[in-house]
Amino acid sequence: MFDRLPEYPWQKLAPYKKTAEQHPDGLVDLSIGSPVDETPEVIASALKQASISPGYPSATGTNDLRQAMVDWFANRRSVNLESDQVMPTVGSKEFISWLPVMLGLGSDDVVVQPSLAYTAYEVGAEFASCNLVSEDDPSKWPENTKLIWINSPANPNGSVMSIEQMRSAVARARELGAVLVSDECYAELGWLDEYSETATPCLLQDEVTDGDLTGLLAIYSLSKQSNIAGYRAALAGGDKELIQGLINLRKHAGLIVPLPVQKAMVAGLSDYSHVLKQKKIYRNRIEILSDALVSAGFEIAKCEGGLYLWVKVTDTFEAVAQFAEMGILVGPGEFYGEAGKGHIRISVTASDNDVIAASNRLKML
Repeated sequence: MFDRLPEYPWQKLAPYKKTAEQHPDGLVDLSIGSPVDETPEVIASALKQASISPGYPSATGTNDLRQAMVDWFANRRSVNLESDQVMPTVGSKEFISWLPVMLGLGSDDVVVQPSLAYTAYEVGAEFASCNLVSEDDPSKWPENTKLIWINSPANPNGSVMSIEQMRSAVARARELGAVLVSDECYAELGWLDEYSETATPCLLQDEVTDGDLTGLLAIYSLSKQSNIAGYRAALAGGDKELIQGLINLRKHAGLIVPLPVQKAMVAGLSDYSHVLKQKKIYRNRIEILSDALVSAGFEIAKCEGGLYLWVKVTDTFEAVAQFAEMGILVGPGEFYGEAGKGHIRISVTASDNDVIAASNRLKML
């Protein structure tokens, strides 16, 4: 029963972390994308004010939260939804991992993920005993595909899908009768134009869907934009029938966002100023690390969005070991699929001091 999934992949980094910790100036952990900056006061204050919440929360979300989600989709994603087309989730990973089960998928069904993929898509397929296919070309998605994941901006390589690419995905999903879900957790962190405050394209935009949201969902997380990964605060929007069906299942399963977190989400979704401030912080860290990596002779993919640098190396684990000797812990590219071999992923979710320290060590190579 418990051997359906292998050991959690990050456990494999333990010996490299031990090596990195021996560096005279200490460990700089750039392996996992866990926020380190302060939670904005506007959000922390809302959580504190709602700390006395004796009753059960609503799986649907409070009226204020549903309106905040609707307004956020309109203001930041150029998508017009009704309050029955949105829902809060206990972080985005929970939603991703359990969606195949909640859709009733099984061993005869295929789940499609990108060739470079966040590990939770595979976990969800395993939970439901589905077949998993890693494929970016919609024309190659199998006929028995029932669920398709796209990810933009992408983890781990920072690519951003265009409107045209999303339209192709929608068209093929509808040919197959499959549910198409866009993981857009880094949507506010787009770097195509460093001076722009416009978010990256959304699957639910009319330019993509021609106004028809049937079979389509988009998910978003406040973890990175608001530094509240510990709150487990995320949301989904799209097809009304899918949203309402999922809410019903979540009521039965008790998958409900705590009321204080719902109140904090309202504050976080209603205030863009803290998002813009955090975006500038991350942009600066990307530039510092990118310059250092290039100076050290590494080839990096263009980071169009998100919080990771995708670095080409000769051998993945040799490179992980090399960085560990410098006191820097990085992520092996093959954690994200076969296409990730020969790469490492470097996160910029570290303090400014740690990013500068890593940069200085790289420049000494």
